[in-house]
Amino acid sequence: MCAKEIDWSSLGFGYVKTDLRYVSDYKDGKWDDGAMTADETVVLNECAGVLQYAQTCFEGLKAYTTEDGRTVCFRPDLNAERMIESCKRMRMPVFPKERFLDAIVKTVSANREWVPPYGSGASLYLRPYMFGSNAVIGVKPATEYQFRVFATPVGPYFKGGVKPLTVRISDFDRAAPHGTGHIKAGLNYAMSLYAIVDAHEQGFDENIYLDSGTRTYIEETGGANILFVTKDGKVVTPKSSTILPSITRRSLMYVAKEYLGLEVEERPVRVDELESFAECGLCGTAAVISPVGKIVDHGKEICLPSGMGDMGPVTKKLYDTLRGIQMGTIPAPEGWIVEI
Repeated sequence: MCAKEIDWSSLGFGYVKTDLRYVSDYKDGKWDDGAMTADETVVLNECAGVLQYAQTCFEGLKAYTTEDGRTVCFRPDLNAERMIESCKRMRMPVFPKERFLDAIVKTVSANREWVPPYGSGASLYLRPYMFGSNAVIGVKPATEYQFRVFATPVGPYFKGGVKPLTVRISDFDRAAPHGTGHIKAGLNYAMSLYAIVDAHEQGFDENIYLDSGTRTYIEETGGANILFVTKDGKVVTPKSSTILPSITRRSLMYVAKEYLGLEVEERPVRVDELESFAECGLCGTAAVISPVGKIVDHGKEICLPSGMGDMGPVTKKLYDTLRGIQMGTIPAPEGWIVEI
């Protein structure tokens, strides 16, 4: 049960220092035992690999309070596996899956009083990350690393209710073929900052990125996968080797098929198909699904039949079902919910 005196309704999606965080260092070819610390600061050499060559990757997941009062995390094993793939691609030492999961449990347990109560709409966001920590002046991987997990309470993603987004087809590229689009590397997000600020300045909520090879296929946004619903109720999500494998999106596709009995399909989605879809949503940890009401393709407005008032009916069912699984009001598939 939450013991902190916090106005959960006033929380945004931002950083709040909590009591303890997990830290483990890699040196001389091995990880140390790891420990919890109250110190939120990171002290680095001015020539640290992460500062010179952006050798860093991260994950994001949440801890919740369920309807029956349990503290749980949603599918942290998939975060561990995805971080392993990110580390391999970035030439960083793998932090073992079992140790990753143990670090999550330790961090949530140490900050249990910061887990928001059921029904508040808030949650405890967890950020596991790793970075090259020793001095590196030549262009090469670091030899020393630090793995950390911190926790911060975050408020409801949608304050005042869900409002469908207006997004644009971006002229910028998010990822290159054979690049790093399929991993959660910090550098991917750094290169999206110019585009998202520009989108906001132009009155759009997000960018939709196309494949950089042909610019004819939909990929994802700067921070979320995309799903579409056809006019006959099929759930479709883009397929590409440069799309980050979203845990939320994979879970929603399972829910669509196994819980709602819908037809699902993962395939390349062409830009010229956009007008044929009935609904669209952006999938991610923060909001589960952010509905899209309008897509603007270089001045051409594509208004989804689901409209700008609320989520479309299929998107709403997907959202409600997955949130129910996370909150403990709907039975979860085996292994999806980890109790702390």
